[in-house]
Amino acid sequence: MNVSTPNQPNFDNTEIAFKQKSNGELKKAFWLFKIISSNFLTKVGPAITNFFLNIGLPVQGAIKATIFQQFCGGETIGECDKAITQLANGGVGTILDYSVEGEDEEKVFDETCQEIIRTILRADGDKNIPITVFKITGIARFALLEKIDAKQELSIEEQAEFSKVHFRCELICRNAYEKQVPIMIDAEETWIQATIDELAFEMMRKFNRESIIVYNTYQMYRHDKFADMKADHLIAKADGYILGVKIVRGAYMEKERKRAEEKGYPSPIQPDKEATDRDYDESLRYCVDHIEEIAVVAGTHNEDSSRLLTYLLEEKKVRHNHPHVYFAQLLGMSDNLSFNLADSQYNVAKYVPYGPIKAVMPYLFRRAQENTSVAGQTGRELALIERELNRRRI
Repeated sequence: MNVSTPNQPNFDNTEIAFKQKSNGELKKAFWLFKIISSNFLTKVGPAITNFFLNIGLPVQGAIKATIFQQFCGGETIGECDKAITQLANGGVGTILDYSVEGEDEEKVFDETCQEIIRTILRADGDKNIPITVFKITGIARFALLEKIDAKQELSIEEQAEFSKVHFRCELICRNAYEKQVPIMIDAEETWIQATIDELAFEMMRKFNRESIIVYNTYQMYRHDKFADMKADHLIAKADGYILGVKIVRGAYMEKERKRAEEKGYPSPIQPDKEATDRDYDESLRYCVDHIEEIAVVAGTHNEDSSRLLTYLLEEKKVRHNHPHVYFAQLLGMSDNLSFNLADSQYNVAKYVPYGPIKAVMPYLFRRAQENTSVAGQTGRELALIERELNRRRI
């Protein structure tokens, strides 16, 4: 049982967790998580759905009314307004996340860059959208980043191509700076991450001197990332800018281990989950210990880590709504964390992905697979929803 003090949230409070959901929405979420809990459907679903989409069968309506509605805000920024309002009514902010990925055309990269800037403009002056986010692979060709990370010599054409990537990245971050809308740069695979890090640090040096604007992301399932974060803090402190840190456990573990085995290099992944949890929690302690020099977004669905951060803030007498501390979860998941933290006056925001249904399907499939691969996640969601349905006597 989750015991809370007067200053601490109770993550078992389903009345607060689901206050924003109607009876119909709650029932739909229950059956959706029931379906997701089937490992068979989660494994074969992506292939079947992509097949239907590619041959033009009308399955988009069914997808939009179910899994898309649970985990996405809409197909456009405008369609996200309902989710933004619903979250805001519970004190939770929105992180607009344009979730189109896997493209490789310059025209698409330019369009994605402009769409990310539109999320910044939408957030400007709206306290309900406190942070924005983007992926470097949304504005850059994966193979190009991979070549740079491997320290291979670029052709003249590739040098020009990367100059465009750099321009897009700086254009996005400069807009964020001018509008004073913080923006997070997501982490990706290890074999392109060094290049992403370099871009992120350059943007921080330019834009994080007066306030927090740019965050880099640290995946703690990597055994080197806690040490990297501490080293990066010392560099930022010496150079006079605020280090923006988004801490996550990570999203590419299976792929990382497989690639390391195939290519015969040591795995960058922690030996076990306990090591990941340890580094995640130690990174929270470190950030709170240096809260004036580090701004942290704790991206987690883990109750223990969320609770730990609340305790650390109490211990260090850091106010709940300190601008350098945010909790973050994904839309459609862990409402018991998001809304109960917000009810205790902590800064909380949810990722609200959006984009054309077909383009966002890779994201949705990862969410479904994540729910079945993280031990107990789907069962926890189902148990909480069922408890609230019983409380409402439905």
